[in-house]
Amino acid sequence: MRVHVSIDMEGVAGVATARQVRRGEDDYPAARELMTDEANAVVIGAFEGGAGEVVVTDAHGDMANLLPERLDARAELVLGSPKVDLAMLEGLDAETDVTLFVGYHGGTDQQGALAHTYSGASFAEVRLDGVAVTEAELNARVAGHLGVPVGLVSGDDAVCDRVAQRLPGVRPVMVKRSRASQVATSIHPSEARSRLRTAAAEVVGGAHQLAPQGPPGPARLEVDLTSQGRAELCALVPGAERVGARTVAYAAPDVLEAFRCLRAWLYLAAAAPR
Repeated sequence: MRVHVSIDMEGVAGVATARQVRRGEDDYPAARELMTDEANAVVIGAFEGGAGEVVVTDAHGDMANLLPERLDARAELVLGSPKVDLAMLEGLDAETDVTLFVGYHGGTDQQGALAHTYSGASFAEVRLDGVAVTEAELNARVAGHLGVPVGLVSGDDAVCDRVAQRLPGVRPVMVKRSRASQVATSIHPSEARSRLRTAAAEVVGGAHQLAPQGPPGPARLEVDLTSQGRAELCALVPGAERVGARTVAYAAPDVLEAFRCLRAWLYLAAAAPR
């Protein structure tokens, strides 16, 4: 059985502030260790659940945060950016039996610690088919398009509540509760790792019962940018439509193409004058 793990940092137990998740800040090295330890817990659990192969993709920031020497030696690690094919899902393919989302967080429309959807600086809200989405929801749809089910999503109460509401069959694993934009009440990291290991083992063991997230078919992507300049550059994407002063839209034949457009907008928005 082939298991894929996508791990972000903002939803890791013990992480709540911007200083922890930004390279160069004094709190960042310790957060890297917490992130790596949660990855290991999930890898161990996946093998206990019957995995024969586990691929871990670093899905935070510059996507080179995990400590390779500290990662379970049985796992393969995908790190570095830009991951041009699937970004946070790099390493996922049609041969994958299940993917696990670890360290995820709330979206742009939610009140949660470090909440955002792909870019807190550029994207004020991201909508798929008219509904504001988190990274977990969007990535689950992309995985579903490739025929791969999501087994679990871990993180704060914001993302876990959303998973429970919108991703049927996916197991939420809450490791903290958000109290403000950079405040959270977290369980102890060791307890979080214990819960993740157990959940990963159980989910992987029952992966044959999981179904990919849908629906298939066309998808309409809309993004509210944080400035008009960013919207101007994003509208340069062929097929994109500027539908408001700070809003762009794209009608895609499927969610994978919508996802590719979102990532193009991400890089274009970052290049806009400030």
